[in-house]
Amino acid sequence: MPLTFTLDPAVDPALRDGVLDLWTDVSNAGGSVGFVPPVTRETIRPELVKHLVAMAEGRARLLVGHDEEGRVAATAFLTLNTHRLMTHWLWLYTVMIHPRHQGRGYGRDLLAAAAGAARGIDGIEAIRLTCRGGLGLERFYESCGYKEVGRVPGAIRVAPDDDRDDVFMLLPLT
Repeated sequence: MPLTFTLDPAVDPALRDGVLDLWTDVSNAGGSVGFVPPVTRETIRPELVKHLVAMAEGRARLLVGHDEEGRVAATAFLTLNTHRLMTHWLWLYTVMIHPRHQGRGYGRDLLAAAAGAARGIDGIEAIRLTCRGGLGLERFYESCGYKEVGRVPGAIRVAPDDDRDDVFMLLPLT
């Protein structure tokens, strides 16, 4: 059964905890979402709070996917640019699908929903994101229409002697 996506859901304790649990589970499964396993909810909580503050200030929007049981199963944060010369594109951050839903096409569904949400924001012409090299994520994003537009070799250090490229991807919406 497909996920049900909602843009800008009301943030209540259930949603907050669902996103926190998702982020923890994705991180501990090796997902490239800003942390290296093992992590706890308390490790991730300050980063989630930063996203929630950006939402409250109108700088970010949350796209959340719920599974058939109503659990938070996917997220992406659409973050607007505040620089006056870059307001025509936005960043896509913290793109996550719960590990129990991997391999079902939900990642593609999430990216399509994010593109649809971005198209609904006045003046937005493109989506940018970054991903950690060495995991094949670039190929996945390319298969969803994104193009690699830049790469910083070794910019992400996940462990001693394990540096990964920071890969910049772009999806034109026009």
